[in-house]
Amino acid sequence: MEHLKIASDNYVAFTFFIGTMAMMAASVFFFFELNNTSPKWRTSVLVSGLITFIAAVHYYYMRGYNLETGDSPTFFRYVDWILTVPLMCVEFYLITKKAGAKIGLLWKLIAASLVMLVTGYFGETIDRGNSVLWGVVSGGAYFYIAYLVWFGEVAKLAQTAGAQVAKATRILGWFVLVGWAIYPLGYILGTPGGLFGIQLVSDPAAASHAMDIVYNIADAINKIGFGLVIYALSRTSED
Repeated sequence: MEHLKIASDNYVAFTFFIGTMAMMAASVFFFFELNNTSPKWRTSVLVSGLITFIAAVHYYYMRGYNLETGDSPTFFRYVDWILTVPLMCVEFYLITKKAGAKIGLLWKLIAASLVMLVTGYFGETIDRGNSVLWGVVSGGAYFYIAYLVWFGEVAKLAQTAGAQVAKATRILGWFVLVGWAIYPLGYILGTPGGLFGIQLVSDPAAASHAMDIVYNIADAINKIGFGLVIYALSRTSED
């Protein structure tokens, strides 16, 4: 098992380890707090725990893969995202459901997140020669989610759901707009198409390692942060 030890200068593996522990700790916290949560918000807090738990399990395996091969665990990362990102979108539906959110909104959010991820995976792994095309489609789905959260149905429903829900939705919206923006940046740096055909890095391997570190930190912040916003909402919102 010597090859599974983390060297002191292996920052990629170290951030995988930190991400695993941080998201597992967050899961334990969210699950243990369920009994202390109002029934109105219990499902939302449960989903927050599921998001961080799923991510923690994937990060454990991604850490092992990275230590064994030295490669970026792109496939496992997308498996994680295709499970956790739609769940993060579900949170928007859950917190606006009391204000009249319809099931159609839920499916719009889930569908857009799946299109964003599936096309991103195709462009980054399967059809890298057309990475720009796949990236444009993936980016369009991302901006559609951002539109729904900031100006569309989610934003309008949040305004009628009370001040605390509106505040939580704005904070979650910033996570989508700013926190999620790191992922298309990684896509641009990691595919041969670069930015509309312009290759931005001369050493793809070094860029991949750097983006793994950024992804790991951003994933932990985004997923745990999402859950903490929901948790705070469950403690401050009036019934």
